Amino acid sequence: MIQGTASDVGKSVIVTALCRIFAQDGLRPAPFKSQNMALNSYVTPDGCEIGRAQGVQAEACGIDATTDMNPVLIKPTGEMHSQIVVHGRPYRHLSASDYREEFLPHAKSLVMEALGRLRTKHGIVVMEGAGSPAEINLKQRDIVNMNLAEWADAPVILVGDIDRGGVFAFLVGTLELLEPHERARVKGFMINKFRGDLSLLQPGLDWLEQRTGIPVLGVLPFLPDLDIEAEDSVVLDTYATRSEKAVGKELDIAVIRYPRISNFTDFAPLAAEPDVSLRYVSSPSELGCPDAVILPGTKDTIGDLEFLRVQGLEGAICRLIEGDTQTQLVGICGGYQMLGEQLHDPEAVESGQARSTRGLGLLPLSTTFVPGKRTIRVYGHTVDNLPVPLVPSDRLLPIEGYEIHSGTTKRLQDIRPLFMLQAEGLEPGQGGVKENSHPEGAARADGRVFGTYLHGVFHNDAWRRALLDGLRTGKGLEPLGTTFASSLRKEEAFNRLADEVRGHLRMDLVYEISGIRPRVEEGKL
Repeated sequence: MIQGTASDVGKSVIVTALCRIFAQDGLRPAPFKSQNMALNSYVTPDGCEIGRAQGVQAEACGIDATTDMNPVLIKPTGEMHSQIVVHGRPYRHLSASDYREEFLPHAKSLVMEALGRLRTKHGIVVMEGAGSPAEINLKQRDIVNMNLAEWADAPVILVGDIDRGGVFAFLVGTLELLEPHERARVKGFMINKFRGDLSLLQPGLDWLEQRTGIPVLGVLPFLPDLDIEAEDSVVLDTYATRSEKAVGKELDIAVIRYPRISNFTDFAPLAAEPDVSLRYVSSPSELGCPDAVILPGTKDTIGDLEFLRVQGLEGAICRLIEGDTQTQLVGICGGYQMLGEQLHDPEAVESGQARSTRGLGLLPLSTTFVPGKRTIRVYGHTVDNLPVPLVPSDRLLPIEGYEIHSGTTKRLQDIRPLFMLQAEGLEPGQGGVKENSHPEGAARADGRVFGTYLHGVFHNDAWRRALLDGLRTGKGLEPLGTTFASSLRKEEAFNRLADEVRGHLRMDLVYEISGIRPRVEEGKL
């Protein structure tokens, strides 16, 4: 089990690295996080919702993700309330106190049954903790840190982040706040995000081992540009602001960062493009006049639409679209819903209170939120004569992605869809592919505004580059054509991460702690 001295010390990335290393070494690994709090989610092949980190970790293992890898997902909808997702399906909206008092006392069997199934099917399970095991106020009903390690009889590796400072105090202080039997489970330390001369750190490492009797398994370097999808929106602080726009990037794309932004990993391929400066903005002063504005997904569409209005972003965006600029406006999921004329939540599905509001009024759509959630993987192609001028109309482009949303959106007048899609796993058969297909998304006649429920749409290489090259052409620039393949880039990122971690980690001690030996060809390890 990988635990950390605090949130955002790198637990998820280290688990991802170990998953790929163990897969390379023939151990048939699987990830596990009993309880995850995140707005970045992932749809499993059977149409269930889990935390995105566990989905990515499963990909690093080379296996399909299942809800057993993350049986409890908490999706905050406000300051004190969250939607609780159990085994991939919405369970209830609960306050923090209700979750603690009503749900957690009965969660042990749910968590351990899921873990038991993984242990039966896989050679090794890499468990991830949450936050810190030394959060005293939460320990009594903990299902994700030391209680879980004890239930599973799992050794613990404790990770500290040296980049934030005070790493020795974090590590020793965490140990001091653990009970003796919990402390005995900690079998090694990892120090993460190190920059500098390791020889200058060595006296501190020696002191730490002498002080605690616990070995330092490795000092992992700060690894920029990993291209591993992040779980927490705190990473958005690392993207360029308007004043820090990357030099030499011909295209400027602004993503609106509202308070409950979700699935921002949709835009990772855009950030990786050689001609794109991707920015996350929260105010009109940051917005400027970009080539494209993206309204991303959100866990609270109406609440975040109100944020746009309070911040003055609604007016700033509409002035760009209706003015003399060539700015393109794209809505994804909740952002797509915002583009319409009306949003209704009569049953308080999103936030715990019934609400209705007007949308941005840029597409003739109306969305009503209903109980339940559509979670599904889909594939298909663009439609003929797409009214988006940035996409060629002389050929159909392949599209795949996934949907996660509660709202149902209807057209108030005839408007051209973007895609023809069908659910992944459906046979093309009885009535043919066409019978199973459905139109998805909508585009304004002039092509300046379009939206889709489809997450992952920018991971489609041909579609992404068609949009970007259309923006380039509109600015008098030559198109670039294909730059990279998203799927290949992801595999390269997993392997690069595994190589870096393997090169700085005492894998012999990791295997000794796990009690499992690698099963690799002779001379390969």
